[in-house]
Amino acid sequence: MSGDPILEVSDLVVDFHTPHGISRAVDGASFEVYPGETLGLVGESGSGKSVSALSVMGLLGPAARVVSGAIRFGGRDLLALSPRQWRRLRGREISMVFQEPMTSLNPLFTVGRQVAEAVRCHERISRHAAWERSVEMLRTVEIPDPEMRAGAYPHELSGGMRQRVMIAMALVCRPTLLIADEPTTALDATIEAEILDLLEGMQKQFSMSVLLITHDLGVVSRRADEVAVLYSGRVMERAVATDLFAAPAHPYTRMLLDSLPRMYERQARLRTIPGAVPEPDQRPEGCRFRNRCPRATAECVDTEPDLKPREGPGAAACHHRLLPGDRL
Repeated sequence: MSGDPILEVSDLVVDFHTPHGISRAVDGASFEVYPGETLGLVGESGSGKSVSALSVMGLLGPAARVVSGAIRFGGRDLLALSPRQWRRLRGREISMVFQEPMTSLNPLFTVGRQVAEAVRCHERISRHAAWERSVEMLRTVEIPDPEMRAGAYPHELSGGMRQRVMIAMALVCRPTLLIADEPTTALDATIEAEILDLLEGMQKQFSMSVLLITHDLGVVSRRADEVAVLYSGRVMERAVATDLFAAPAHPYTRMLLDSLPRMYERQARLRTIPGAVPEPDQRPEGCRFRNRCPRATAECVDTEPDLKPREGPGAAACHHRLLPGDRL
């Protein structure tokens, strides 16, 4: 951690209004991203990772709203911004690479035009100059023959190419913070590695901070400086990546790591975490992980644990935190 955080999310609570009532997707999440560093935001599907990211971008739909908490970027209160201020911020200071480029790119426009539009939204520049910037950015993200590819439509490109176009759109204005939400979804292992290497290179070139959202702990172990583990809308543990992978303090983190396949270890069956992430309206009293936790006691039923310091830098929300060498 170096200096003050560029992004601070504090006690974020996000509700969705549904036909069946209010659904609390994020319930008190807190995390920070520091200048030039990568924070990995991990957890099972339904933990609140993407909703937290959309809250930071001001892109929650009309059915959702931030009920309480704070989001500060570079010292500014993002929740106090007007729609016009949001439009000026998005793409120029904070950008996002979404999960599925085929649904995020407009099928009616060429990819070059879409990247150029991202430039013209924030800079007073001619169409020709914006097009040249677009082609140059496609070259920067290592798309072969960018002059020709700029005139292609999204359906004419492979999945890996489309993801590179999304990265070009996100980075063409050189933002301070990039949010990458499952940036390698549906890509094969070779293309995944190329995309992650590209993001890492762009991060160094542009001196960016990165919020990397993924369920792939293998990716996080190789790419993140710090990790925040979300479960059922709250952060269960946060720590420096090397410390968290070497000695997780929360049983949920340990069970996530134990469920990873091991190349050099013979296993009759893959380990799994019993049960599933509870629906927002079915979260148990006390610790929300207690129904799946082998260390749960009566204390876990009565009281929800707060984030408290763990061994080494970081914190864990557990009444029975694991110490190095402990077994479940």
